[in-house]
Amino acid sequence: MNRINDNRKMKKQKKNKKDYNQKQEKVKRNVERTNYSREAKKRKVPNKKSQNKPMMWKQEEDNPKKVKNRKKAEKINKKQEKKKNKKRFSLLRFIGKLLLVILILLVILGAVFYYKVQENGGGIRGALITVLGLSPEEIENLEPINVLLLGISEDIETKLTDTIIVCSYNPKNQTASMISIPRDTFVGKNKNKAKGTDKINSLYARNPDKLIKEVSEITGINLDYYAVVNNNALIQIVDIIGEIEFEVPINMDYDDPTQDLHIHFKKGMQKIDGEKAELLLRFRHNNDGSSYPVEYGDNDYGRMKTQRAFISETMKQTLVIENITKARQIVNTVFENIETNIDTKALLPYIPVAVEFDVNTIISKQLPGESEKLNDLWFFVHDKKETKKMVQEVQDEINN
Repeated sequence: MNRINDNRKMKKQKKNKKDYNQKQEKVKRNVERTNYSREAKKRKVPNKKSQNKPMMWKQEEDNPKKVKNRKKAEKINKKQEKKKNKKRFSLLRFIGKLLLVILILLVILGAVFYYKVQENGGGIRGALITVLGLSPEEIENLEPINVLLLGISEDIETKLTDTIIVCSYNPKNQTASMISIPRDTFVGKNKNKAKGTDKINSLYARNPDKLIKEVSEITGINLDYYAVVNNNALIQIVDIIGEIEFEVPINMDYDDPTQDLHIHFKKGMQKIDGEKAELLLRFRHNNDGSSYPVEYGDNDYGRMKTQRAFISETMKQTLVIENITKARQIVNTVFENIETNIDTKALLPYIPVAVEFDVNTIISKQLPGESEKLNDLWFFVHDKKETKKMVQEVQDEINN
C-alpha cells in the first residue's frame, strides 16, 4: 500500500515538473518572440506577426506566379524606357540635322547676297540696291529732283505752314540745296489792302496747289513734288531713326498755355527725340521777348535756320550703315505719315545714292527780302531781283 502511494506521489511530481518545464519553455519562447519583434522593428524587417499582413515582396517570394509577373513587368518597363531613349535620341538627331540645313542655307544665302551686292557695285550702295530690289541701271539714270517741304501745325483750327523749304538734289554730282521761305511772305496783290490771308502760310489751308504754284513763281524753280509733314508725323519719323544729337543754338524758354505749348531747352549738344523735335522747330522767341542773336537770325529767320540745320543733321544721322536694314521701313513710315505726290517706287532708287551724299555740303539759303508793316500787319516782302540772282547761283552750283 505504501508502495502504491509512493508511485502516485512520484508520478504527480513528474507531472508537476513537466508542467513547470512547459511553462518555462513557453515563457522563454514569449521572451524570444518579443525580443525578435523589437529587433525586427529596428531593422525594418517583418516579424512573424507581420507576415500575416499583405506585404508584396514577401507575398511574391511565397507566390512564384507573382514573382514571374513582376519580372515580366520590369522587362516591359525596360523596353519602354529603351524606346523613349531611342525616340529622344532620334529627335535630337533630327534637330541637329535641321540646324545644320538652316546653317547651310544661311551660308548659301549670305554668299548669294554678297555676290549680288558686289554685282550691284559693292559697299553701302550695293547693299541698298540689293535690299531694295533695284538694278544699277535704275540708279545711273536718275534725274535731279525738286521737292517742296511743308511743315504743318495741327494744334490750331486752321492748318498753317510753319515750315516752307524748297529742297533740290542732283544724284549725279551729289549736290543739294535748301531754300527757306518765311511763313509771313507777302503773296497778295495790293500792299495797301494787305490782310492776314495774304501771308503765304495761309495758302495751304485754302488750296495746296495754289501754295505750290506761288512758291514756283517766287523762286523760279519747277517743283516736281511736294511733301506735307504734320506734327505727329515728325515725331514718328524721328523716333524711328532714333534720337538726333543736335547743337541747340541758344537757351529756349517759351510757354503758351492756350496751345499747351511749352518749349524748354538748354544751349549746347542735346539728344532730340520726336516730341522734342517738334518743339525745337517751332521756337521763335523766349517768354521775355528775347530771341536768336542778330548774327544767327532773329525770330522767324533764326527759326528757319534751326529748321534747316536740324533737317541736315537728321539726314546725316539717318544715312549711316546702321540704318541700311531700316531703309524700306523708314520710307514706308514716311509715306504713311505725310501727304505727298511722290510715288514710293520713284523715290526708292534715290536712297542708295543718297547714302553716299555728304550732308555737310548742302547749300543752305533763305529767300532775300525784309520785313515790312503793311496795313498794320507785319509781312516779309521778298526782293525779286535778289531772289532771282540767288536761285540762279544755287541752281548753277547744283547742276554743274
